[in-house]
Amino acid sequence: MTTVREIRLKSRPSGTPVADNFELATLDLPTPGAGEVQVKNLWMTVDPYMRGRMNDVKSYVPPFQIGKALEGGAVGQVTASNDPALKPGDLVQSNFGWREGFNAPAAQVQKLPATNLPPQAFLGAAGMPGLTAYAGLLRVAELKAGDIVFVSGAAGAVGSVVVQVAKARGHTVIGSAGGAEKLAFLKEIGCDAVIDYKAEPDLNAALARAAPQGIDVYFDNVGGDHLEAALNAARPFARFALCGAISMYNATELPPGPRNLVQAVGKQLTLRGFIVSTHWDLMADFHRDLGEWIEAGKFSWKETVREGIEKAPDAFLGLFKGENLGKMLVKLA
Repeated sequence: MTTVREIRLKSRPSGTPVADNFELATLDLPTPGAGEVQVKNLWMTVDPYMRGRMNDVKSYVPPFQIGKALEGGAVGQVTASNDPALKPGDLVQSNFGWREGFNAPAAQVQKLPATNLPPQAFLGAAGMPGLTAYAGLLRVAELKAGDIVFVSGAAGAVGSVVVQVAKARGHTVIGSAGGAEKLAFLKEIGCDAVIDYKAEPDLNAALARAAPQGIDVYFDNVGGDHLEAALNAARPFARFALCGAISMYNATELPPGPRNLVQAVGKQLTLRGFIVSTHWDLMADFHRDLGEWIEAGKFSWKETVREGIEKAPDAFLGLFKGENLGKMLVKLA
């Protein structure tokens, strides 16, 4: 490769991002230097957490910089290597998404394991989103025998894995999503009850119908009214894994907090936020279990794909419109 295209942050969004916050740039790609590899990206991911990095605020990851290429998960193929551990043709994973190709020190890419999985699965069900679900459900929420589990954003990349991990372990699962197609998918992967939050005028009543005995675990991808409903439905000593709050990511002012948070006191609830990078040590266990579930026919996944680097902003914006079923990906080559 001699030239590649990349998506840069042109301006910081105020509220919901728009296409004008991004720009497509072309740059020359030199021959890789000593100890470097050159990689042609095949797939890249867009994820809701990236919205926070577009703000110039201190967080657990540095903000994206104006005029610089954005970053995120990608899988690609080595096209040139100056490191003996990697050779042309090897498939690798990196954080150099949002670009068609790149040069980087070999230590900044990871060779994909030899499996029967398609490479893009390591950006979704077998990658960071999958581990987020696994760690959040099993370690953070401390899933126990007999637990009734409620999952918001259940048809997304993380939520759909949460549903299937819980079902593989024999639990009753209630999933919330928006629209008939997503609800059909949730039933397909085993949800015992589903809630269409777009059609339900009263989420509290809907969850009470779906889980008349209450819930023991809530896996939160949405926040807002879903968190309130989960607090109302929680049984004593329920555990909440707070993974994300996509309903609030584009707010221009602080939204009201859960009005019923006081229930956490009387019900003796545990509400615990988490970041997946704290739980990388579980990756081997996750891949072992995932392989067994796939072989047993207990696990599947969906992908929503846009094609071409120029479609990456559109794919990202689609996350906040609910356009993704399963993992939102961009196919680059």
